[in-house]
Amino acid sequence: MRTSAEYFRLALSKLQSCDLFDEFDKMNNGPVLGHEEEVGRRTTFRLFYPESVFSDPIHNDPNTTAILTAFKPHDLRWLLDLLMGNKINTNGFWKKPALNLIYKPYQIRILDPFIIRTAAYELLHFPKVFPKNQKPKHPTTGIIAITLAFYICHEVHLAGFKYNFSDLKSPLHYYGNATMSLMNKNAYHNVTAEQLFLKDIIEKNLVINLTQD
Repeated sequence: MRTSAEYFRLALSKLQSCDLFDEFDKMNNGPVLGHEEEVGRRTTFRLFYPESVFSDPIHNDPNTTAILTAFKPHDLRWLLDLLMGNKINTNGFWKKPALNLIYKPYQIRILDPFIIRTAAYELLHFPKVFPKNQKPKHPTTGIIAITLAFYICHEVHLAGFKYNFSDLKSPLHYYGNATMSLMNKNAYHNVTAEQLFLKDIIEKNLVINLTQD
């Protein structure tokens, strides 16, 4: 991200606010619509990246603050191009990014890279340099969301943060058809490190785990 300072500056200049909370104090692509019994009806913050953000207006919630989690310079350039109405260059993404935003500029924020850095190096203890024969690992959006919550919330509750690798055909999410096998072979995440971290913060009562074993 150090090479992306200019993209940060330009993208931030196009946003109406950089505050997480407004004066009235009014997280991937997990849908709420149709799943209210499992996930509730309110999404205060939704973390996203270009390949995961909703593009169907049916999922828009005007009370949600959408926070871009930038992993690469392309992510910031993508947001800047959308805000400026430019043509989107889809090169450099692991899958086709959204070509439109269902969120208004007043709803959008950019996550401080410090949060991702804290999640990767201080909580998951990732190495700062990976061997050339390994793909660099980065935290999942879920772990980044927990890290952000530690900074802005008095109490953190978790639900659904568990991978069942004993059955690779079991669902990965509460929505869609993805199975555990998809996460098991993901080369960009260290699920073992994340599970150890989650186990640690639950056992130390740093969070309240709402998911029954």
